[in-house]
Amino acid sequence: MYNELYTLNNGVTVPRLGFGTYLIPAEKTAAAVRTAIECGYHHIDTAQAYENERAVGEGVLTSGVPREEIFVTSKVMAEYKSYRQAADSIKNSLSECGLGYIDLMLIHCPQPWNEYGDEYRYPQENRAVWKALEEAYDAGLVRAIGVSNFNEWDIDNILTAAKVRPMVNQFACFAGYTDGALISKCFAEQIAPEAYSPLGHGEVFGNASLKAMAEKYGVSTAQLCIRYTF
Repeated sequence: MYNELYTLNNGVTVPRLGFGTYLIPAEKTAAAVRTAIECGYHHIDTAQAYENERAVGEGVLTSGVPREEIFVTSKVMAEYKSYRQAADSIKNSLSECGLGYIDLMLIHCPQPWNEYGDEYRYPQENRAVWKALEEAYDAGLVRAIGVSNFNEWDIDNILTAAKVRPMVNQFACFAGYTDGALISKCFAEQIAPEAYSPLGHGEVFGNASLKAMAEKYGVSTAQLCIRYTF
């Protein structure tokens, strides 16, 4: 699984299995990243909101594996909804990571987190943020750009003004919580759907059906659920 690759719509390849650093304290992140890379992960996911980009960069650079062999994802703060905020934040992420470039940069969410699920979807604002990502991509500062937690309407909103088509949409997807319509939309638009939280924030471990299925195939519940999202 560690060696399986997915080719994005711009030809960039990304390891299909990634190591997420959400909720890992900054002081423990570098060691966690080094251990993940030692175990075989070559895709590390962080975000401005996680406040550990610098430590992720340190972990990558001290792992003993060449930087170009590690794919690093980060994300623009969901609360940044202007071109200037986004452009400045991308530069800050590049500085924090200290890796020379970021492999994939995403808009973390179409709405600020304290408005998540509200009716207003920030259409013009997200197009402005996308423009900043496009410019970073054109300048070679990031190898790929995309979105996160975007629904079908949000994707269409970006596409109406995009000069560069999003390469990825990262959203929650796990056994028992799968948005088939959104996945189909992504494939139809040549946008790679990327699942996060394959263990359902721990919920899958309390599911008797998943446990029985895992036992049937001789794997752990975690292994079963991670393979499901592939």
